[in-house]
Amino acid sequence: MKTFSHLIEEVQNRGLCHHCGGCVTFCTAINYGALELCEDGRPCYKDKEKCIDCGLCYSICPEIGEMDEEVKRQASWSPPMGAVMRLMAGRASDPEVRARGTDGGLVTSLLIHLLDRGLIDGAIVSKRVGPFHRQPWLAKSREEILEAAGFHFDISHGMKHFSEIYSTFSPSVLALSHLVKGHRNRVAFVGTPCQINAVRRMEALGIVPSDSIKFLFGLFCTGNFYFGVEQRRVLEKIGNFRWEDVRKINVKEELMVHLHNREVRYLPLDKLDFMKRYACQYCDDYSAEYADLSFGGLGAPEGWTTVIARTPRGCPALDDATGDNVESYSYKNNPRWAFQAMAKVLEWSEKKKQHAALQHQELENKAAGVLDSSGCEKPG
Repeated sequence: MKTFSHLIEEVQNRGLCHHCGGCVTFCTAINYGALELCEDGRPCYKDKEKCIDCGLCYSICPEIGEMDEEVKRQASWSPPMGAVMRLMAGRASDPEVRARGTDGGLVTSLLIHLLDRGLIDGAIVSKRVGPFHRQPWLAKSREEILEAAGFHFDISHGMKHFSEIYSTFSPSVLALSHLVKGHRNRVAFVGTPCQINAVRRMEALGIVPSDSIKFLFGLFCTGNFYFGVEQRRVLEKIGNFRWEDVRKINVKEELMVHLHNREVRYLPLDKLDFMKRYACQYCDDYSAEYADLSFGGLGAPEGWTTVIARTPRGCPALDDATGDNVESYSYKNNPRWAFQAMAKVLEWSEKKKQHAALQHQELENKAAGVLDSSGCEKPG
């Protein structure tokens, strides 16, 4: 049976760990406590003597393919990019929520709607605690959900009060461990594709507290970015702006840097590989294919969010909120919008799959000694 030591060898040492926190959460949630997240975000042994070598941490890892078929059945997955029961563009009906959220505040509005309806007791989200620095949080009220809304760059406290490395990623799976202690048995979970994948694996294995997750909200993801000192310096040069002039940042087809003077700098994502987390090169899921509902700005008009309802849980939740807390984009503005949006999401999904396949092949070639030190193929 393979255990956490095999994860270190097969995933971490090869640079494939997504830092999703699934392995640590399982261990912590049932009070074994053998694992923890190190300061750099990697899972590591906290107390190796407590490890019982059960192998479940290995099975949960999104980079390990032994449970892929079970996860696909759990999510009713179908090619080429997961199930699609409904596609629409939406935004929050409440102007306050629209102002606080990203791309019209649709995710925030849906979470508030589910809470108001009594369908959830809370939501696992990522909360901003500094510039580009977020942490997982179990929001239990409308006010707390609103507090976590949006991905905004904020330098009101000055960067010197925080660490020198900031990331767009938050290990939200870790917050699952709080469900056991807090007796919250109906929550929505908001996360990246790799995090959704990890939770689906926990569901397929019947691991507590995955049974408390009633809705999985997945976010479109091109990758997670680091905003260290050098990365920020290069971004200033590429985008021709100064950080003190930045109001907020958003990611769609490009990295959008919104300035206080209302100007926007558009930075092509293919020029940002220098600040993307290494493991993201090997991820093939752009549109959160295993979620109940998937969200992203891609394909949507400015101020709106594209949402894909994928499962019998996600579709009714979206339908129930539409016309109440959620405003639907009118096709009268663009009768071909749905076709165009779907084509764009499919394009980006396929692009990420192809890139991941190429990166995996190169990794395997290097491991097999097919490539020499210059990256060229050795003569046969």
